[in-house]
Amino acid sequence: MFWMPVWLSIKTSLLSSMITFILGTAAARWMSRRRFAGKTAVETLLMLPLVLPPTVVGFLLLVILGRNSWVGTAAEWLFARPVVFSWGAAVIAAIVVSFPLVYQSMRVGFESVDDELEDSARSAGAGEWQVFRWITLPLVRRAAVSAYILAFARGLGEFGATWMVAGNIPGVTQTLPTAIYVAVSNGDSRLAWAWTGMIVLFSWLLLAASGTGRGPRKRD
Repeated sequence: MFWMPVWLSIKTSLLSSMITFILGTAAARWMSRRRFAGKTAVETLLMLPLVLPPTVVGFLLLVILGRNSWVGTAAEWLFARPVVFSWGAAVIAAIVVSFPLVYQSMRVGFESVDDELEDSARSAGAGEWQVFRWITLPLVRRAAVSAYILAFARGLGEFGATWMVAGNIPGVTQTLPTAIYVAVSNGDSRLAWAWTGMIVLFSWLLLAASGTGRGPRKRD
């Protein structure tokens, strides 16, 4: 009983952070190298979940993925079950709310890369994948690590959108934040403190791993 929300939170955060990292990195790479009309509007749309209340994000996901939408209907036909109020819905909610953090971190990282370094590699005969693998990625490594950890931490702490679209089903969608809310509502402060301690510990370890709070390295 105690460990089930912990396991579900870790499982949800692991999967959602991996998917978010791939999508956010691809979007950031593409947007950092393109100039087109309406780019500001597209970037605003990509960053919107960062400023919207989580319950609003959850409501929109509920409308999009519900049985009355073509997306929800197609997904239900494909998976033989509704998407909403399932573990998959919790993963989707975590992906949506954490995407802006990955996108913003990786976009800044990509824009900090000197174009001349990539162009020099291309002129030496390197293909686009080789340039990305051997030139760009090493230069944005720190941004990539921070982006992934932020995505994992955001998914771990997601509450509002998850509650709206995935609900609070013990053993299925009950993650640590929703479990803490229920424990407090039931007056079980001991259980609430235990779960709160777990999520604080996880968050502290993630921030420590990302190097948040470290000052800039001194150069000799």
